Amino acid sequence: MAGEAWVPLPAALRYDVADPYAVRLSMGVPAAPSVDWVFARSLLAEGLHRPAGIGDVVVIPRHRRRPESVRILFRTRAGAALLAVHALVVTDFLRRSEALVPPGTEHHHIDVDRVIDRLTHGRP
Repeated sequence: MAGEAWVPLPAALRYDVADPYAVRLSMGVPAAPSVDWVFARSLLAEGLHRPAGIGDVVVIPRHRRRPESVRILFRTRAGAALLAVHALVVTDFLRRSEALVPPGTEHHHIDVDRVIDRLTHGRP
């Protein structure tokens, strides 16, 4: 984006086998609560190679001006933020998550009874 100001922001990618389709990106400064975004692991993987996503989260692959980074655009009604993450960090994160749960096997890691209980009883 033209005239953009890049500000360093601590962030961490997390993967939980209990939620095998999703990744969590936590952002924030040490003295404040983090802001967490949860989105599809497949969206992050696709975004390494081509623009992916049409909703609140869009992943944009390497660009000639920033070939070392993958950009993740977060949109809300209040505004938007563009986060640049080193492509090697994303690639390594995906490789480690896929070693835990290979793509296409996520359904084997879902506790369907727990999901149904949460949906029917409104509990987290």
